[in-house]
Amino acid sequence: MSERFYVTTPIYYPSDHLHIGHAYTTTVADSLARWHRFAGREVYFVTGSDEHGQKIQRAAVAKGVTPQAYVDEIVASFMGLWEKMNIKYDDFVRTTDPRHHKAVQAVFQKIYDQGDIYKSTYEGWYCTPCETFWVENRLEDGNCPDCKRPVELVEEESYFFRLSKYAPHLLEYIEAHPELIQPETRRNEMVNFIKGGLEDLCVSRTTFDWGIPVPFDDKHVVYVWFDALANYLTALGYPDNDEMMNTWWPADLHLVGKEIMRFHTIIWPIMLMALDLPLPKSVFGHGWLLFDSDKMSKSKGNVVDPLVLIEEFGVDPIRYFLMREVSFGQDGNFSRKALIERTNADLANDLGNLLNRTLSMLNRYFNGVVPEPATNATDVDQALIDYANSLGGVVDTCLKEFKLNEALIKIWQLVGKANKYVDERAPWNLAKLEDTNELRSVMYNLVETLRIVALLIKPFLPETGERMWVQLGLTDLDSKGLGDARWGRLPVGTQTTKGDPIFPRLEVEKEEIPEVKPQVKKESAPIQEKPEGVLVNIEDFLKCELVVAEIVEAGPVEGADRLLKLQVDIGSEKRQIVAGIAKHYAPSDLVGKRIIVVRNLKPAKLRGELSEGMLLAATAPDGTLELVSVSDAIPAGSRVK
Repeated sequence: MSERFYVTTPIYYPSDHLHIGHAYTTTVADSLARWHRFAGREVYFVTGSDEHGQKIQRAAVAKGVTPQAYVDEIVASFMGLWEKMNIKYDDFVRTTDPRHHKAVQAVFQKIYDQGDIYKSTYEGWYCTPCETFWVENRLEDGNCPDCKRPVELVEEESYFFRLSKYAPHLLEYIEAHPELIQPETRRNEMVNFIKGGLEDLCVSRTTFDWGIPVPFDDKHVVYVWFDALANYLTALGYPDNDEMMNTWWPADLHLVGKEIMRFHTIIWPIMLMALDLPLPKSVFGHGWLLFDSDKMSKSKGNVVDPLVLIEEFGVDPIRYFLMREVSFGQDGNFSRKALIERTNADLANDLGNLLNRTLSMLNRYFNGVVPEPATNATDVDQALIDYANSLGGVVDTCLKEFKLNEALIKIWQLVGKANKYVDERAPWNLAKLEDTNELRSVMYNLVETLRIVALLIKPFLPETGERMWVQLGLTDLDSKGLGDARWGRLPVGTQTTKGDPIFPRLEVEKEEIPEVKPQVKKESAPIQEKPEGVLVNIEDFLKCELVVAEIVEAGPVEGADRLLKLQVDIGSEKRQIVAGIAKHYAPSDLVGKRIIVVRNLKPAKLRGELSEGMLLAATAPDGTLELVSVSDAIPAGSRVK
């Protein structure tokens, strides 16, 4: 029997539209599902919406619509967001679906019939925003310990679930199966909570009617969390579809935020014990995605709309940031600045530039056709080959352990090794040799490395994997699996198709920098000339990113006799640079010239024209100026060190 992987997200509550924190959870689940399919496993990926409860009913009344109309509109936005985020789920469970009503009532009836649900009167504290019951000694300053908001004193006839009966059994199970609750910090928290004493859980309400009726007492509706947790069985056709249940249950992974771990690692396992069903293999409670180090909250007004980010940055940079920036299981910080920096550093500079410069050299030396490599490999060649050949298995191990950001780090280490390999092997020098054996091997190795990278990143960055695959001249990406990430699968003779940079460099908002003239008071000391020969550390020098740029256009700047406006190709993108060289060069003399520029200089405006870098030039004592340049053998984008 083939390996299987059943993964779920929480079903999200449609009290409002989703934010980037929800996108984080679902992107992780989608990437894991995609990876396991890629690795040859059967996968079932479920998400959905949790649509009942007092909070929904109150929100619908306030808006003047029915609860069903209210949730229909918001749930449609959920599905629209997942489509935009390239989320490919197998099932979407809505708790208003008739199939879910049937499953919940079957669960409730079975647990009641065996005596684990009983009727009594509830008197205690209820947090409507969290839809959570609390005994008084769990409150913090009289407020909900989770959301810190006020609670309501509730007194009503209710049905109760005997959580306390199963507490010893659950503790024994956790001790024998520590992998049930991950990471370890969450497991310790839950064990301490259980040891603090479990109260029987109120599992029905009578003060509102927006919920699933208790099957044998229609004055009561099922408590929203008891209702919601059963969705993981609904997706498998419970109670009627034994084949689906036998195939997929128990779940391999319930992926949830740490704030709802208690429901998923205490209430849900005890429900399953009462149903005599196996417990899930793992419940992983990931950390919060913070906004500038503060928890995102609609009440604080600091939530981030993923649709706005997608419109501006595209999907894959957001997917990459969410999984790469955060050590999975810990809290992570979201900021626009961090997103731009991560995209520029990893996607534009490292991956995008590697693809662009490799295909540019392949076009120059072999008309874009993948050459046959020589049979002998140098030590430098073999080091790259060995790392690339082993990477698929390394990434698979990381993902089996839910180490997503570590998996991406491993992949980007290959990207870094390939960029270093270009500098070490210097194809532009090998191209000058009469014997092309080494050049053919180097170019094959670079394109084969990119093929493996494209395969391994597709589960995380689906659009990027596709775009790379097309530029590499390859087809049938969807049919490829983990076995295809072995070295040597690139067909010799493949015609590549170099396209636009896959990740143009992003810039933060630029403001025109006004010209500031120094004003010196009469009594101030004279301005000192900066002495020549000042020593700098290597670290200071390395802060300047010097790269080769090819001038593709040149022209005058209106109203400025000294300035020329240059359009330059720096490998991964094109930029504009304004330089005071008009008295030394005619625009026609510059086109095609390969010069050295500072890539990471802060953008500025000169005479209303944006300048995104600085070129290097030498000035003779007589005022003669000459641009620092390199030969055509060095491709645009090459680092100068």
